[in-house]
Amino acid sequence: MIEEIDFQIAQTIEHFDKAIEHLAFELNKIRAGKASPAMLNGLMVEYYGAPTPLAQVANVSTPDARTITIQPWEKKMLSAIERSIFEANLGITPMNDGEVVRLMIPPMSEDRRIAMVKQAKQAGEESRVGIRAHRHKIMDFIKKKVKDGFPEDAGKRKEDEVQKSIESYMSKIDKMIEVKEKDIMTV
Repeated sequence: MIEEIDFQIAQTIEHFDKAIEHLAFELNKIRAGKASPAMLNGLMVEYYGAPTPLAQVANVSTPDARTITIQPWEKKMLSAIERSIFEANLGITPMNDGEVVRLMIPPMSEDRRIAMVKQAKQAGEESRVGIRAHRHKIMDFIKKKVKDGFPEDAGKRKEDEVQKSIESYMSKIDKMIEVKEKDIMTV
């Protein structure tokens, strides 16, 4: 029975790790006024009829803090890349010079920075909600096992173990949001 509980706890910890990974991915997409290829993560381009990640059809680089250049492997991909950027609604207008697509990142206003911080905090809250949902499931599982004959004091220790893990993951989320907020608000 203890192996079963330990297995469920390990599964729950795995879900917590995935929540942190997902939060990191989402925070990378939030721009902080500086050009970053990560802003285009998840952008799909129509390539021979199939949606393909941008990184697989072009070289994405940042020659300076305000510019992203996208150089496709095939010149005929320029219009498809441009179209996918427009459709992604990034708030940036692509410029196509026949060789590369350039994205000029405008400086962010104070209002825009505050909106970005809210977006980052929202992503953090979504991660917290996911972790709380898994906490609820594992705590119910442990309580059910205690009812089925697992020693009560051992069940309490397992619950405490899970709670300590949750507190650790919650503080990781808080720290990630704090770092992103500082990054966004730095002019």
